[in-house]
Amino acid sequence: MLKIDTHTHIMPDHLPNWSKEFGYGKFIHLDHHRSGFARMMQGDQFFREIESNCWDPILRIDEYAKYNTQVQVVCTIPVLFSYWAKPEHTRKVSEFLNDHIAMIVEEHPKNYVGLATLPMNDIPMAIIELERAKKIGFRGIQIGSNINGVNLSDEKFLPLWKACEDLSMCVMVHPWEMMGENDMKKYWLPWLVGMPAETTRAICSLIFSGVIEKFPKLRFLFAHAGGSFIPTLGRIEHGFNCRPDLVALDNNVAPSHYLNKFWIDSATHDSDLLRYIMTKQSTKKIALGTDYPFPLGDLHIGQFIEEMQLEQSDLENIMHGSALEWLDLPKSFFS
Repeated sequence: MLKIDTHTHIMPDHLPNWSKEFGYGKFIHLDHHRSGFARMMQGDQFFREIESNCWDPILRIDEYAKYNTQVQVVCTIPVLFSYWAKPEHTRKVSEFLNDHIAMIVEEHPKNYVGLATLPMNDIPMAIIELERAKKIGFRGIQIGSNINGVNLSDEKFLPLWKACEDLSMCVMVHPWEMMGENDMKKYWLPWLVGMPAETTRAICSLIFSGVIEKFPKLRFLFAHAGGSFIPTLGRIEHGFNCRPDLVALDNNVAPSHYLNKFWIDSATHDSDLLRYIMTKQSTKKIALGTDYPFPLGDLHIGQFIEEMQLEQSDLENIMHGSALEWLDLPKSFFS
């Protein structure tokens, strides 16, 4: 069975020292301190250690083959977004990262599909890079759940949503710069608690503002099974009903109406939760997604899903059917 992992991250094995080049900031660069490993450095501060499967496309293909998975949808690591920088520098970083992914896709077209990163701190620049990304083979983009604290519902993003819809470029929304992050550094809480909340923030903002309604052909996928949106939908819906003066300001359509109007990945790490999500969201809108190669990812590439004894049609939807629709690709593309 064809398996497509819609949520994976990759980066070049060497990055320019943009902090020195631009003269400011904590841009990421790599310190290859031992074979097969590198330290991700933010300026002169250590961020995390990564292994060569974070940058080596051949190694990744071999690792995926162990789990009978052919295709990886690759995008950059959110810490590289650099939305905080001067727009012309964010654009330069985006171009560098996108050129790298485009090269990997060109060299391994049956194994990789690319999502571009954009200078979201300047929407005219972002649209220019979106158009370039389309020309060099990208199927969509990855963006953060907020842009320097601004919700994705903000009117300044409307031209980008229109451009994505016109170009048939799908959109993955990935949590980052988690709300309250500075207040919960201990226990890895930004990743464990903040990320699901961030994704829910993005979904609710796009629903309540009417963005999803205005752009019905825009194909959003929300990482980590949509965060806490579906598990807390009852509360969200009740809030919409009991306080429309606070919630239904820009869109008078119930949040539950938008189930199955966007995609989510399968990264629940919990078969019981995935079964519950399947009662709300069709498997035609749930795509295999692992967050590979990071420790919080599903590093057994959907094995827990294969062990759930799902109906064959549901399994096929999750493993490839949903992804193909989101990417706007025929199954024969990978034959």
